[in-house]
Amino acid sequence: MRGALRHDTRVLQPWGGLRKIRLEPGNLADQGSLVHQHDRFRATGFRRDFAQPWYTYSPGSKGMNEAASFIMLPVLLLVILAGFPVAFSLISVAFAFGLYTLGDGVIVQLLSKIEDTATNSVLAAVPLFIFMGVMLERSGIADRLFEAVHLWTRRLPGGLAVGAIGLGTIFAAASGVVGATETVIGMLAIPVMMRHNYDKRLLSGTICAGGSLGTVIPPSITVIVLGPVASVSVGDLFAGLLAPGLIMALLFVAYVMTIATLNPSLAPREPPAPDEPNLLEKLKITAIALIPPILLIFTVLGTILMGLATPTEAAACGALGTIILAAIYRRISIGVLWTAMSHSAGITAMILLIVLGGSMFAGVFFAAGGMMAIQSMLSSSGLEGWQALCIILGLAFVLGFMMDLISVILIIIPIAMPIVLLFGYDPVWFCIAFLVVLQTSYLTPPMAPSIFYLRAIAPPEIRLGDMYVGVLPFIAVQLLTLALILAFPQIALWFPGVLSGPKW
Repeated sequence: MRGALRHDTRVLQPWGGLRKIRLEPGNLADQGSLVHQHDRFRATGFRRDFAQPWYTYSPGSKGMNEAASFIMLPVLLLVILAGFPVAFSLISVAFAFGLYTLGDGVIVQLLSKIEDTATNSVLAAVPLFIFMGVMLERSGIADRLFEAVHLWTRRLPGGLAVGAIGLGTIFAAASGVVGATETVIGMLAIPVMMRHNYDKRLLSGTICAGGSLGTVIPPSITVIVLGPVASVSVGDLFAGLLAPGLIMALLFVAYVMTIATLNPSLAPREPPAPDEPNLLEKLKITAIALIPPILLIFTVLGTILMGLATPTEAAACGALGTIILAAIYRRISIGVLWTAMSHSAGITAMILLIVLGGSMFAGVFFAAGGMMAIQSMLSSSGLEGWQALCIILGLAFVLGFMMDLISVILIIIPIAMPIVLLFGYDPVWFCIAFLVVLQTSYLTPPMAPSIFYLRAIAPPEIRLGDMYVGVLPFIAVQLLTLALILAFPQIALWFPGVLSGPKW
């Protein structure tokens, strides 16, 4: 390219489409390659979301920049495996490669990403959802829920395990925080299941699987982060996750009841309680326990799905609702509020720092030409769409062993979305399949975060080997759910279509 670039041109957006922009006149050197420096020319009218870079031209070095972009991920993995925090690893690797590929333009990118992360309205929902989860954990709602669910499941095969999964389903829909869900289930169910001589492997798998439902049952913190990164409506993702999440929970229950029926010694049935309430008393206890969280779920999830509130507004209403519920149950105090706020602030700071690092990492990768090189390779390789999809999901599964879910989203999704759209796949369907894969890696040994949560609350007689073996059948159930979503996309797309009409 010689001389001045004027008039309209087209640039490749990070998700693979072409968007026309207007470039102000400026002198450009020969054969410029796309980088992230803004002082060569300024683009007007180009969409700038927090995970999306904007591009300009820089002389030469295109091949070297692309080569650098391809070794960014291996270097990042080495830094993380060396023991450095994920957020620090993302920012430092992005900054180092940015200095090489962009020069001093990396400073502009860093400042831009800080501004975009701080001003992203959807991410404002993150601390509110975390506050909801912490308050629910301390408000006594979970205790009442487990008691109510247990009343109806105690006479079923594996009734305590079924009750734990039921509690995980309801609590996940009310809180959206995966760690809080597993911690609450474990603290309530483990002592009772141990007292009734449940098999330690079945117990471990049930608690880990029930806690992992917080990833795929809305509202979920991972969805709040995934939506803006993938340029997909958070409401559509919430709607699309409802059916897969409930199907997975039902399959968990079906497995537990089947194994308890075939081998009753794994999950002994409880003897009839002498003071067991009658049907009317059961209904009363259930109504008192279920009505508050159902109202909370409707306040948060229902308002988003019906378009009455944004995720941030709904999360604010939910946070206020948990305070009111804690007051009703007489579990509120200055100490409880302070603990909830301090925990929420700490977790939010960690998440937003990871978001900043991930968006900067993706920005440098795009600016160095990594995405264009990948698309060129795909075009020349002759890969089918399903093969590319399997590669993306497999990479996400492997990265899930070493990183938290949000880090995997911020690294993979900006690279994957252009490929997904290139092959004509529905982005909502892909994102939901992607979340199920992340949930599976969350449960898969040896680096399973769910097992580490369980180790923190489990008694010493439950060994690590019991936990590793116990989660394997539930991983198979998750893979079955993933296969159903891939084979029958309408499982994920029907409800969003009902709410918003045809997507294409």
